[in-house]
Amino acid sequence: MTTVHTHYKAHIETLQTRTREALQREGLDGLVIHSGQGKRIFLDDNHYPFKVNPQFKAWLPVVDNPNCWLVVNGVDKPKLIFYRPVDFWHKVPPAPADFWAEEFDIVLLQQADAVEKHLPYDKVRFGYIGEYIEVAKALGFDNVNPDRVLHYLHYQRAYKTDYELACMREANKLAVAGHRAAAEAFHAGKSEFDINLAYAAAARQGDNDVPYTSIVALNEHASILHYMQCDTTAPAHNRSFLIDAGANYHGYAADITRTYSREDDRFADLIARVDKVTQTLGETLKPNVSYTDVHVLAHDGIAQILHDVGLVNLPAQDIVEQGITRTFFPHGIGHFLGLQVHDVGGLINDDRGTPKPPPEDHPFLRCTRMVEPRQVFTIEPGLYFIDSLLADLKSTQASRYINWDKVDLYRPYGGIRIEDNIIVHRDRNENMTRELGL
Repeated sequence: MTTVHTHYKAHIETLQTRTREALQREGLDGLVIHSGQGKRIFLDDNHYPFKVNPQFKAWLPVVDNPNCWLVVNGVDKPKLIFYRPVDFWHKVPPAPADFWAEEFDIVLLQQADAVEKHLPYDKVRFGYIGEYIEVAKALGFDNVNPDRVLHYLHYQRAYKTDYELACMREANKLAVAGHRAAAEAFHAGKSEFDINLAYAAAARQGDNDVPYTSIVALNEHASILHYMQCDTTAPAHNRSFLIDAGANYHGYAADITRTYSREDDRFADLIARVDKVTQTLGETLKPNVSYTDVHVLAHDGIAQILHDVGLVNLPAQDIVEQGITRTFFPHGIGHFLGLQVHDVGGLINDDRGTPKPPPEDHPFLRCTRMVEPRQVFTIEPGLYFIDSLLADLKSTQASRYINWDKVDLYRPYGGIRIEDNIIVHRDRNENMTRELGL
């Protein structure tokens, strides 16, 4: 039995406790959680890849089976309505017999539209959790995604159980294997397409298995923050390589980024400097520290690099004060990580869902919470040469402080991002990514 399995029962107990509190706040007797259903492509008879409801996979690692339902009330043994049709067109999932099955009363469902007889008869005091509002209404649910329930559950999602932490460690192992293979493919001169194939083969996960579309960017493409294409032809010269790619384990995500230079050159030096900032920021994640403050420290670190390598002719403090760092580092320092890559609950102040938006000067920050034990974060500073942002900077008074000739030397490399996945414990940080040697 793996470490993941040994912690599962306690994980269910934690979810039961959270469910009881959420129901009490909303005045409900229970929740009906829908795994989701297939979405047909417009004017086609094929479906989009299925993506499970995160609230469903929080309870059990079934991520590939639509038309399943959970009935939970925080007290009784959860009821799982497991879709298992008679079908010769598609793979039929086996009857549940895995490590998690004993925690549920399981009913097998052969026809998706016959689920109502297995749901509570009186739905007045049950809440539906899922995205298919029309289905919920047709079944007789009036309480659809009740606010107070979701606010509470989303806030509590930040505190990971031992089971969840074990799953995320396993996800990091898969992703690290993929990253190592991708780096080898880059140094061998492969195309983006072939590098992505190398990643998938080593991580043992295809495009529909990984938690997000992998970013596999060579040369100037590394300046596109969410570059989702993969050129099939290798460039004449692979100068630089940025890969932002993760993996799933039982529905929990890893999210790792690394950047490489083909030569031991000025860009390799710049990568090393950003890498040092990533590690320093990771060490600042401690209980009772504001995640917003970590983001502000990231700008201090990037400003120091811009000064030290001669890209900006100002002291680091002045570079920050004039807002110049936002051209070279335009995104947030990271986010919660868990059932979703950008896990929920990062921009609320309490379990009632009181908003806590990012500062006006840093609108793309995805978490403003105080750092606490059992939370899992990404730390991902970057330094990019993005044509549109540089053009905006050039039109301002701050342009006179920029060494534009040196900026042009770096443009062909695109940019840099270094991202680690970190568990905050009460007395230490566990950098899952670095501890695997990446």
